[in-house]
Amino acid sequence: MRVLSGIQPSGRLHIGNYFGAMRQHIQLQAEHECFYFIADYHALTSNPSPQEVYQYSLDVTMDYIALGLDNQKTVFWRQSDVPEVTELTWILSCITPMGLLQRCTSYKDKVAQGMSPNQGLFAYPVLQAADILIYKSDLVPVGADQKQHIEVTRDIAIRFNNAYGKVFTVPKEYIVESVAVVPGIDGRKMSKSYGNTIEIFEPAEDVRKKIMRIVTDSTPVEKPKDPDKCNVFALLKLFASPAELTEWEKRYRSGGMGYSEAKKRLAELAIEYFGPFRKKRAELEKNPDYVKKMLADGAHRAKAVALKTLAEVRRAVGLDPTNA
Repeated sequence: MRVLSGIQPSGRLHIGNYFGAMRQHIQLQAEHECFYFIADYHALTSNPSPQEVYQYSLDVTMDYIALGLDNQKTVFWRQSDVPEVTELTWILSCITPMGLLQRCTSYKDKVAQGMSPNQGLFAYPVLQAADILIYKSDLVPVGADQKQHIEVTRDIAIRFNNAYGKVFTVPKEYIVESVAVVPGIDGRKMSKSYGNTIEIFEPAEDVRKKIMRIVTDSTPVEKPKDPDKCNVFALLKLFASPAELTEWEKRYRSGGMGYSEAKKRLAELAIEYFGPFRKKRAELEKNPDYVKKMLADGAHRAKAVALKTLAEVRRAVGLDPTNA
């Protein structure tokens, strides 16, 4: 089956990105035909600087390659290198009811967080639908809280197919293996917008310093502690083996352990886990031409699919003069 997903180039990626989506993306390429893109058109809704858009796009590409993306199995490209998706977005917008967009909670949530309420942000779901439909994607990996995005795309695809004949594959959501929300160093969900992240590829010493700053409660060393309410333990779950995690849980509940001990071990595990990936990432930084070539090759492969679908759409809606 064809799997499609995108990731915005909005900053250096962190361990929440990895355990929340990237790890699953890498795993899916073993069994499926995967199409993954850097969503730089989507990133423009927050009005980043041109330098940030370009550099973060390269950074995301290097991160994925370092973490195991295989461009022989997976098509990986920059969204804006296949501008046909914007033409499809306009065509789809002409059959998308305003009420459907007004019901989307992501727009309201982002405006509530302080983002400028621009038209691009409001119409984001139509561009997202075009991203999915132009490649005739079967599955779209999402978290359980993102199902509405796929429901909107399915609605648009069905409306188009009913109006003009079956052109689009109606996609299904693929609920990725869920992990508990990855907490940031302040205890809130790890997010670049909160400034509480631990980046995947930042220097090991910076990782250690950040982990030692993770917010914990004031339970004295000698008292028992609840691992289920501890940010450090929540992160240990991502890195420690089941046997080691069981031992840490016993130590938490028995008392006599300070949080600093758990933090030091967490730092060791996190640095060790990403060590081999960090080495590969450093090699890629020295070879930007390879990274750019990979993006160009991916765009070429993605464009071939997009052009075929767009030709079908143009014929269906009457924009192809050969139909006259």
